[in-house]
Amino acid sequence: MPRPRTHDEALRVRLLDRAGVLLSTKGAGALSLRRLAADVGTSTTAVYSLFGGKPALVRELFVEAFHRFGSHLRAVPRTDDPGEDLIQLGLAYRRSALADPHLYPVMFTNTVPGFEPDEQVGQEALAALTPLIEAVRAGIAAGVFPDVPATMVVMSCWGLAHGMVSLELNGYVPEELDPDAAYERVLRANLAGWRVPA
Repeated sequence: MPRPRTHDEALRVRLLDRAGVLLSTKGAGALSLRRLAADVGTSTTAVYSLFGGKPALVRELFVEAFHRFGSHLRAVPRTDDPGEDLIQLGLAYRRSALADPHLYPVMFTNTVPGFEPDEQVGQEALAALTPLIEAVRAGIAAGVFPDVPATMVVMSCWGLAHGMVSLELNGYVPEELDPDAAYERVLRANLAGWRVPA
C-alpha cells in the first residue's frame, strides 16, 4: 500500500491561509518559513517541498487570493439587466472579503514591500475583475450607462465597494448601521448615479 501524501493540497491551503493571517495582522516581518511551519504544525521541509521558498510562497499567496476573489465574482450569473448584475457583483465582492479577510489586504495593500507581481499574478488579478468589466461594458452597450470609458464606471464601483469593505473589515462601521443593508443601499445609490435616465 503506498504511503499517503503528507504535503497535499489541504496543507498547501492551510499554509497559505496562515501566511495571509500573519501578513495582514502582523506585517511582512512576521512571515518566516520556520514560524509558518510551526503555526500550521508541519516542518519547514514541507513548506519548501510545496513552495520552494519564501518568494514563491508569497507569489502563490497572491495567486490564491485573486483566484478565490475571482471565483466569488464569476459565480454571479449574468442577466439581461447590467445594472442589477453590477449590484450582485458588488455583493459578491463583499462576500469574498468577509470570507477571506486575511487575503483582502494581501491583494489591495502593500503587505509585502518590494513584491512585484509576475504575469500569472497579473492575469489572476485581471481575471478576477473581468466580470465587473464585462457588466459595465454591457451596460454601456445597452445604453443603461452613459457612453464613457468603461474604466471610469469600473473604478467608481470598485472604489466604492473597496472603501465600504475596508471600513467594515477594520471595524469602522457605526453600531447603528446594519452593514448588510447599508452596503447594498450605497451600491444602489451609486448605480442610480450612473444610470442613464429613461
